[in-house]
Amino acid sequence: MHEKERHRIILSAVQDRPVVTVAEMLELTGASEATIRRDVAALHLQKKLRRVRGGAESISPPQFSGLAGRPFSVNETRALSQKRAIAREAVALCQDGDSIIINGGTTTFQMVHPLVNRRMQVFTNSFPIAEHLLKHSKNTVLLSGGVVYREQNIVLSPFENDVTRNFYARRMFMGAQGLGPIGLMEADPLLIQTESKLIGQADELVVMVDSSKFEARSSLVLCPLERITTVITDEGVTDRTVRMLESAGVTVVVAGESGSRRQEETSVG
Repeated sequence: MHEKERHRIILSAVQDRPVVTVAEMLELTGASEATIRRDVAALHLQKKLRRVRGGAESISPPQFSGLAGRPFSVNETRALSQKRAIAREAVALCQDGDSIIINGGTTTFQMVHPLVNRRMQVFTNSFPIAEHLLKHSKNTVLLSGGVVYREQNIVLSPFENDVTRNFYARRMFMGAQGLGPIGLMEADPLLIQTESKLIGQADELVVMVDSSKFEARSSLVLCPLERITTVITDEGVTDRTVRMLESAGVTVVVAGESGSRRQEETSVG
């Protein structure tokens, strides 16, 4: 990764939380610890961040606390080819005339490209998804109300009587912080609260995660595996993970450049 790209990721991360540790910057950039420490020292000298023990912090942090998790700008280029393949399979589940919910995220955002030729009712809490579909498609777009969280480019409402309760969807499409035997995991309590309401408005829940999310964990569980109808993932998923999902009654679709396959049709034993 080029130095300028690392610096962009580091500066974006320090705007998202009070302190970003060296370990977190290693995960975000894939660089060595020595390289990260040099980057932090250079950005400190340029007065773009403040170096602190074990990490870095913003010189001008946001006035209110943002959501836990990586910013949209950091996540959008990670595992991009996998996300595009997953998004194609997600849209393939839809038909013109369907009502669907698309939760904000960088994987779900990739649905906008294959959706341009569709005509559906799309409810979303994502500014980038809504903007793209309004400009480039004939889908009907409904945007949720609430507080705008700039880092994740989503709108979230803490109120029970918001517009979410007035929209019914055949399917809801969403990503996740992590996915494991205990269920679907998220990183922030407000995400749990608002996404739970959205899930309740859909008959089917389709989870779109690249295979790295099966190794990620969070202390907050959004819903059990049994609530999930379908998981769409990439070819890096292990047989053990597939068996775990199938045992909970989840349909697994593996998306790849050469097409997709439903695991319950190809697995043996």
